[in-house]
Amino acid sequence: MTMMTRTASSKDKPTTKSTVHVKMNDANKDAFKSVHKKAGLQIWTINKLQMVPVSAQSFGNFFEGDCYIVLHMSQNLGSADIHYWIGNTSSQDEQGAAAVFVTQLDEHLGGAPVQHREVQGHESPRFRGYFKNGIIYKKGGVASGFDHVDTNAYNVLRLLHVKGRKHISATEVDAAWSSFNTGDIFLLDMGNLIVQWNGEKSNRGEKLKATLLAQDIRDRERGGRAAIGVVEGGDERDSPELMKNMTAALGPRTGALKAAIPDDDSRRPVNANVRLYHVYDVSGNLVVQEVATQPLTQNLLKSSDCYILDNAGSSVMVWKGKHASKEERRGAMNRAVGYIKAKNYPASTSVEVMSEGGESAMFKHLFKEWRDKNQTQGLGTTHNVGKIAKVDQVKFDVMELHARPEVAAKERMVDDGSGDVKVWRIEDLELAEVNPRTYGQFYGGDCYLVLYTYRISNREQHILYMWQGRYATKDEVTACAYQAVLVDQKYNGAPVQVRVVMGKEPRHFLAIFKGRLIIFEGGTGRPGVVNPVSEARLFQVRGTNELNTKATEVLARASSLNTNDVFLLKSDHSCYLWYGKGCSGDERLMARAISDVVSKQDKQVVMEGQEPAEFWVALGGKAPYASDKSLQREEPLHSPRLFECSNQTGQFRMTEVDDFAQCDLDQEDVMLLDTWEEIFLWVGKSANEYETKETWNSAHEYLRTHPAGRDKDTPVVCVKQGFEPPTFTGWFNAWDPHKWSVGKSYEEIKKELNSNSSLLELNHDLNNTTLNSGGGNYRAPGGPMSPPIYKSHFGDSSPVITSPTSSRPFPTTPGKQVDPELLINKSASELPPGVDPCYKENFLSDADFEQLLGMGRSEFQRLAEWRQKELKKKAGLF
Repeated sequence: MTMMTRTASSKDKPTTKSTVHVKMNDANKDAFKSVHKKAGLQIWTINKLQMVPVSAQSFGNFFEGDCYIVLHMSQNLGSADIHYWIGNTSSQDEQGAAAVFVTQLDEHLGGAPVQHREVQGHESPRFRGYFKNGIIYKKGGVASGFDHVDTNAYNVLRLLHVKGRKHISATEVDAAWSSFNTGDIFLLDMGNLIVQWNGEKSNRGEKLKATLLAQDIRDRERGGRAAIGVVEGGDERDSPELMKNMTAALGPRTGALKAAIPDDDSRRPVNANVRLYHVYDVSGNLVVQEVATQPLTQNLLKSSDCYILDNAGSSVMVWKGKHASKEERRGAMNRAVGYIKAKNYPASTSVEVMSEGGESAMFKHLFKEWRDKNQTQGLGTTHNVGKIAKVDQVKFDVMELHARPEVAAKERMVDDGSGDVKVWRIEDLELAEVNPRTYGQFYGGDCYLVLYTYRISNREQHILYMWQGRYATKDEVTACAYQAVLVDQKYNGAPVQVRVVMGKEPRHFLAIFKGRLIIFEGGTGRPGVVNPVSEARLFQVRGTNELNTKATEVLARASSLNTNDVFLLKSDHSCYLWYGKGCSGDERLMARAISDVVSKQDKQVVMEGQEPAEFWVALGGKAPYASDKSLQREEPLHSPRLFECSNQTGQFRMTEVDDFAQCDLDQEDVMLLDTWEEIFLWVGKSANEYETKETWNSAHEYLRTHPAGRDKDTPVVCVKQGFEPPTFTGWFNAWDPHKWSVGKSYEEIKKELNSNSSLLELNHDLNNTTLNSGGGNYRAPGGPMSPPIYKSHFGDSSPVITSPTSSRPFPTTPGKQVDPELLINKSASELPPGVDPCYKENFLSDADFEQLLGMGRSEFQRLAEWRQKELKKKAGLF
C-alpha cells in the first residue's frame, strides 16, 4: 500500500530568522585544503560563518552557543562520516552555515561520506563513541554573545553535571548546591583540584566513567597538574578535607538535595515499523510517497531518485541515488528535517544522509539482503530453496586461525575440530552419555550437550553446544539448558555456551564430527527405543570436505530434490545416491563417505535425468523440484554490531555501541554482538543475573523483530569475560588478551586518587592569596599549588619530585638539551622524540630556562611562582 503525504515546503530552511548565503571563499577553500584522509578526527567550529579548526586538545569540548563540524575518517578503507553538531543556544544562521559546509565538505570528499545531524544532548552512539572519556558541554560561544572561556589555566571554578554510562556527557551548570541531585555525579573543577561528588543513587559504572572524565580534564586541560578527589554523596563525613574545599567554593549547603532525576527516554521508537518513502518536489512542496514497509529489499532503491527511510521513528535516513539531480542531492538534509517536522517527531531525531555506494552499516542492516557493487564471494554461506546452509569450500591452516583471530571470526572456526569431544543426551531430564560409536548422529526428538575441548597456547579451552531437536519436549529443552549450567559450573565457568537449533548447526559444529554428521528428522537415539520405520527415507548431503559436511533428513518426496546437491534415498529394498547436475566432485566424494553411516547397503549411483522408474516410485512419484542453478545465492556480508545490555538505569535497555573496540566491553554488563550469522552474548564478570537472563531473552526478541526478517534460529553464543574464543575476539581490532588481568576496578582507582592526603589538604583562602600575589595579570596558581602527579592505569603521567632548594623540577635530563623554539607552544605530537610534553623545561639548558622565566612565558610561569612560594616559606611568610 502506498500513500501520498504533503509535508513542509522545500522553501523551509534550517534558518528561520534569515537566509544564510555561504560562499566558498578563500578561507573556506583553505580549510578544505587542510582536510586530510588519515584515520581519526578533524573538528571545525563555525565562527562568523566560516569554518575554524579546533585544536586536538579541545576535542570533546563543545560550547552550547556554537555549531561544529566533525569529520571522522575510519581505518576501514578510508570510509568517512561527517557530523554537524548543533548547540542548544546556537543561532539559526550558524546552524544554516554548518549545514551548507557539510554539503560542501561532502562534495570535496567525492560524495562518499555519510552525513549526520547531531543535536546537543541527543547525539548518536557513533558520535559519542569518538569521545571515549565523554563529552563536555560548556557555556558560552560566539553566537550566544559569550566568549570562549580558556580553561587551560588554574583560575577555574565550574560545576559539571555528568550523565550516562557507556557514553557520558558533562554539562556545565550553575556552581551551586542547588544544581546537585542524589542520582547523578558532579565534577567540581577548581583549577588545581577536581572533586568528583557521587550521588548516593549513582552506580559503579557511572562513577568509573566520571573518574575517567576527571582524569581526562586533568591531563588535557591542566597538563596533568591537578589533584582529583572523590566524595561519596551518602558518606560525605569520610572526606572532610574535600568537603571543606567544596564548601569554600560553593558556600554552605542549606536544605536537602534534590531527588534523582530519571534518565531521558526520548529515544524510544515512535512507530513500530521501518518504512521507505520516495521523495520528490511538486510545485515547490516536498512530497513523500510510501514505497514499502519491512522487510525491505535493495532493489527498491533506484539510482535516479532519493529516498527517506524512517527507522521506526528513532532515526531518519536519506539515500541519494548516484543519478539523482544535483539539487535533489544537495537538498537531502533539508528534506529530512522537513520530514521530521511533518511527522511531528522530536527536533532531536537522528538524521543520516548517504550516497549510493556509501551506505552506513545501520542502513544496510535494515534490508533483508544487501550486496555492495563488485562484491566478491567472501566467507559467507550459500542458501537455496532447501533452506539448509551450504558451506563454501574454504582451505585454511589451523595455525593461522590461532595466530589471526580475525580469520577465525570470519571463518566461524576456532580450530579444525581435532580436539576432544564428549556428547550427552537428555534422558528423563538428566544427562546420559552417548556411545562414542554413534557420535554425530542427532535425532529430532532429542536434546544433546556436546562438550568440545581444544588447546591454544597450552591453555585448555571449552565450547559447550546445546543442540535442540525440533520435536523435543519443552521439558527436555529446559533440562538441556539447566544441565548446561551444571556442566559450565564443573569447569569453573570457562566454557563458551552455544545454543544450536536443529538444522542451524554452526560451521565448527560440523567440523567436530569429521564429515559424519547426520540429522534425523524425528525419532530418538535412546537405547532400546524403536523408531517408526517409513517406507523410504531421503537425506540431503552437503559438504566438500570433512570440515563442512552433513546429511539432513528431508521429506521423501520428489519436490525435496535440488539440482545443486547430492541426495541419499534409502528404502527397504534399495539405496540410491542421486547426483544433481550442479554438484561437484568433492561433494560426491563426501556423500559416498557419509552414506555408509546411514546405510550399509550397496549404493546405486543415479545421475540427474537418468533416474530409473523404481527411484521415482520410492519417492511417491515424479514431481517438479528446484532445478534452476541460479537459485543458489551467496549470503550477503554484513558489518557486525555491538549492543550494551543493562538495567542499571532501573529498566532493561539495549544501547548500540558504534565503532566499537574491546574497551567498550563493560564488565558490569552483558554485551550483544551481532555478526549476522551468529549472535554473541558477552557476560561481564560483574554483570548481574537479571541482566544475563534478560539479555538472553532479548537476543531472541531482537532476532524475531529484526526489520530485515532475520532467521529466529540464528545460533546464540554465550561468552564469559576472560574466556573469549577467537571467533569472538576476531571482530575486535587489536584484542588484548591481558586486558582483564591488569585492569583496575573503580574502588582501586578511587583509593589511589584519595590515598595521598597531602593532595587533598588544600585551603581555598591560601589559594586565593597565592593567586593574587603573583606578578602580572596571570592568575593561575601554577607550580606552587600543583600536586605531584602519579601514574595510574588510565593515564601516562610520570611522577615529579620537587626539590626545596631548586627552582627546577626533578628529575632533569642531562645531555638532552633542546632548542627552545622546538618546545614553546608545541603540541605533544610536534615535540622532538623523547620529550615529555608535561615537563618541557627539563629539556632546556640553564641559560635558556632562566631567559624564558625572565620573559614571563606562560608555559614556564608556574615555575617562577613555585620558586616565589619557596622563597616565602624560607622567609617565614607562611
